[in-house]
Amino acid sequence: MNLLNNDAMRLMETSLKAATTRHNTIANNIANADTPGFKAERTVFKHQLAEATGNQLQAYRTDEKHINFGGSNSNESPVITKRNNTAYNHNGNNVDMDHEMAELAKNQIYYNAMIERLNSRFSGIRTALGSGR
Repeated sequence: MNLLNNDAMRLMETSLKAATTRHNTIANNIANADTPGFKAERTVFKHQLAEATGNQLQAYRTDEKHINFGGSNSNESPVITKRNNTAYNHNGNNVDMDHEMAELAKNQIYYNAMIERLNSRFSGIRTALGSGR
């Protein structure tokens, strides 16, 4: 049994990378809030994109713990898409600061929750090894 290189640790690592990518996208949107013609970007993941377009083949599951077709989505990399269908300013810029700040706060809460979960995991491992209390 490998304590540090297992599915749960890889999932947490992927989640932290996803939150970092999302944070960078939101920060870029905020930084370009006054740039004429700038189109806001959004970080989406392939499984979210497939769900939105309706192209995902659904498995018949009798329990929520059953895995969908294609297995775990933990290794899928994010895709950054532009929001081209809106315009909030007269100069063609579509950055909505209220929306971006709300998304930033939501992402920060998610990131902190993942860090807490990871710290809890390390604390459990440390206790199991006999060096923690």
